[in-house]
Amino acid sequence: MATRAMEHPKVVSPAEWLAARKELLKKEKEFSRLRDQLSKQRRELPWENVEKVYVFDGPKGKETLADLFGGRSQLIVYHFMLGPGWAEGCPSCSFISDHIDGSMVHLAARDVRLAVVSRAPLAEIEAFKKRMGWRFHWVSSRGSDFNYDYQVSMKKDELGKGEVYYNYGMQQFPSEERPGTSVFYRDAAGNIFHTYSSYARGLDILIGAYNWLDITPRGRDEEGLKHTMAWVRHHDKYDEEYKVDVKAEYVQPAKAADAAAVVASIIDREAFGLQARSGGDADAYFFRRSLR
Repeated sequence: MATRAMEHPKVVSPAEWLAARKELLKKEKEFSRLRDQLSKQRRELPWENVEKVYVFDGPKGKETLADLFGGRSQLIVYHFMLGPGWAEGCPSCSFISDHIDGSMVHLAARDVRLAVVSRAPLAEIEAFKKRMGWRFHWVSSRGSDFNYDYQVSMKKDELGKGEVYYNYGMQQFPSEERPGTSVFYRDAAGNIFHTYSSYARGLDILIGAYNWLDITPRGRDEEGLKHTMAWVRHHDKYDEEYKVDVKAEYVQPAKAADAAAVVASIIDREAFGLQARSGGDADAYFFRRSLR
């Protein structure tokens, strides 16, 4: 569903269209060259040695950071926003993660393992992963410093503060968990190095759907949205009731207990023939649908 009216440019002759397209092509080629240069500079960044031992809870038991490489020399970690007790994962992180499974075999062919890490307990990760139908390797960092060391979870001393350290600077962030990706290399001797991390808009490149949208007339259609990704839903929530609230801000997913209480309240009200699908009850209805 579009969030704004479409205002198209002028309509021209085929010859004029071709001339304009060729002018844009020059800029696109320059952009590609600049992107290649930036990628080269990224690869040339110095590395830092990872000396701390990190242990994760995986589907088959405890795993170290070295285990996450899965026998390959390069590891990409996606830091997925799913905190302890959350009823579901972050919609934006889910949007990114919808692009992972299809790429796994191609990454493996280039000596790369991609793993997803969250701070929620493994049982909660597994439940949400099953709901989403994902197959990628997803582990819990609960009990380790991994999320804190890589800027993606709020530390206890940050609670209640107006700003947190994220994306290499102090800024406000509306959640106890934060998105990001980190890259590691493991040499023949078993030494592990941190080579790169990216956060915030730096993750756009991971979203293939955005690249498709960018070549359409409407583009991402996010102008005017208070939270640019307010239109994004979990892939099982796009239905006939889908609509975009242009004034909506990012809200951290509810805790499971809170969502369950909302569901119970809604069920009680519906039992008495009340409709709880509008106004102040919209969020409650949203949570009830998510737990079906």
